[in-house]
Amino acid sequence: MSSDYKKHYSVLYKECLDFLYMDAPIEPKFADMTFGAGGHSMGLAKRDSKAQVFSVDQDPDALDNGFKVLKENDLENRVRLLNMNFESFPEWAQSENLKLDGILMDLGVSSHQFDQFDRGFSFREDAPLDMRMNYKDDEEETAADILNNYSEEEIANIIYHYGEDRLSRRIAAKIVEFRKEKPFESTKELEDICFHAYPKQQRHKGTHPATRTFQALRIAVNRELEVLENTILNLFSLLNPGGTLAIISFHSLEDRIVKHKFKEIFQNDKNTVKILTKRPLVPTELEIEENKRSRSAKLRVIQKL
Repeated sequence: MSSDYKKHYSVLYKECLDFLYMDAPIEPKFADMTFGAGGHSMGLAKRDSKAQVFSVDQDPDALDNGFKVLKENDLENRVRLLNMNFESFPEWAQSENLKLDGILMDLGVSSHQFDQFDRGFSFREDAPLDMRMNYKDDEEETAADILNNYSEEEIANIIYHYGEDRLSRRIAAKIVEFRKEKPFESTKELEDICFHAYPKQQRHKGTHPATRTFQALRIAVNRELEVLENTILNLFSLLNPGGTLAIISFHSLEDRIVKHKFKEIFQNDKNTVKILTKRPLVPTELEIEENKRSRSAKLRVIQKL
């Protein structure tokens, strides 16, 4: 895999920093659950020279690049980059007796992961069907493992629930038919199956027929929704009074979980919790113009009073 880390545009950058710094004390402590290319983390550290940031990533490319970028920006002492899935962060923070003044989660797949074709997240080029965020973890299933080993019903359910594709059963049947001849190996094989599973008149309308299936497999491989669901309450409990938890989601499945979890936190203790975004914040037209991938982003923020 490449260590040439692709540029990444930090979505809703100013809005996130403004919310996290809103009631921040002197010498604030922040956490960024998805370091990626480091935009948000470094922004938090640079806004106040006394700020300390704890950042998390499990992607080997992001970590290699991150340590280098922090050194170049002379931020090694103020941004601590940790190699873990953010699901593990609350337990780690508790073991360090760490309380935080703001936590950010940017749930988007980084531009590097999409543009580094050998990762298998995109079907723009032919590549191995991998899709693991941590491709060095050999115990994790790849997308190819799922396509080659799961039952037709299991595959259909993944595509339906995580991709919200109404043709999930049809696509799953074509997948099982294909693998009788040979095992799935490449992104183009799967793209071709999805394309031809769609009726002719729908193949060139709107999003590409393979988009939802690729999203569904990525979510399944990395347990994205399960991890998110398990982590929000635990992260909120790490906040100091006045602290904010800001979450950027990129599709309706994630946004639904964030919305419901925030509601749950609020219902549990209305006196000490405030939802700061009655409706999710979305990027401006200018931001979408500069970065097309930001168009589906939604920011929700909750504060511990």
